[in-house]
Amino acid sequence: MSATTMNVSLPASMKAYVDERVEHDEYGTASEYIRELIRNDQRRREEAKLERVLLERLQATDAREFSIDEVKHELAKRVGKRK
Repeated sequence: MSATTMNVSLPASMKAYVDERVEHDEYGTASEYIRELIRNDQRRREEAKLERVLLERLQATDAREFSIDEVKHELAKRVGKRK
């Protein structure tokens, strides 16, 4: 994967916080820390989407048994349509 550069402006207090996290959490760079935050956010959002699909299925008037694979497939279709 190729990398691109993004400049972000932070107040001094947030910059100090990032620097502290890099030092104490053993990230090599601030970029590694930010990438980890983004990955965590992506994972959290995907989990929220899956939860919504599960709830939709459970609340459907034609409720029936379904497998988690079925739900994942449906989620993949819905996510693909939004891109």
